[in-house]
Amino acid sequence: MHILAPGHPAPDFTATTASGAMFQLSALRGQKVVLFFYPKSDTPTCTAEACSFRDSYASIQGHGAVVVGVSPDPVTAQVAFRDKHHLPYVLIADSDRQVSELYGVWGTHRVRREDGAEVTYTGVLRTTFIIDEYGMIRHVFPNVNVRVHIQEVLKALEGEN
Repeated sequence: MHILAPGHPAPDFTATTASGAMFQLSALRGQKVVLFFYPKSDTPTCTAEACSFRDSYASIQGHGAVVVGVSPDPVTAQVAFRDKHHLPYVLIADSDRQVSELYGVWGTHRVRREDGAEVTYTGVLRTTFIIDEYGMIRHVFPNVNVRVHIQEVLKALEGEN
């Protein structure tokens, strides 16, 4: 597993959204995209991350960007998560892990938890990609710390203007 790096083209994909519609990344050409991968809907850390994107959504849009969240949860879990937390952006149900594998964020990971313990698990590594208007990856944030992540994303988007 190799997480894609800045300077690489963002792989195009088609996937099902929480609305049940088909989504294609290339349909967003001409806009910046904040593509964030999270392990599981409605868990404390994933909820904090998703809600930080919700709470800063107007600022992100002000930088000409849209937000797309991806997790391996099925559509039903994505719908419940979106509705419960009033998430205004697209959520992708990546239950076959195709999108996560394309971006190199699915696999066995060794991470340090907030309490300092190191753990190994197989799943999605919490990672955010900022993709420019031309479909190129400009920024990658692996091993996201949700307490400061939205500030990192906004700072990166400011640098893109």
